Amino acid sequence: KVDYDVCSNYGNWLYSAGIGNDPRDSRKFNMVKQGLDYDGNGDYVRLWVPELQGIQGADIHTPWALSSAALCQAGVTLGETYPQPVVRAPEWSRHIPQSPGGSPHPRGRRGPAQHKDRGIDFYFSRKKDA
Repeated sequence: KVDYDVCSNYGNWLYSAGIGNDPRDSRKFNMVKQGLDYDGNGDYVRLWVPELQGIQGADIHTPWALSSAALCQAGVTLGETYPQPVVRAPEWSRHIPQSPGGSPHPRGRRGPAQHKDRGIDFYFSRKKDA
């Protein structure tokens, strides 16, 4: 079964491109974080991007950050068998291991969930301009 809603999909594509409607200032969609949160082991990516099947675990979400040796072992050549990234957003860096051999937290976070129940007052407490 294919679940498809034209309006929802168009809205989500616009949002992920950074041109969607969001009431929060400077809000950016973090593709790497979303991949780690919802496809921590990379199974979905491996299903639809066979060029990256040789990359193990969550590293599949950031192949450009892998060492040449790791890419070679996986049979991936950036710019040939898989494209170089078009952009490298600065906010992705916190989800990419800084040391060789490291891997990001499987859920893309460090420690417990960052979003606690803030209550309705958090969302409606700002004074409105008259």
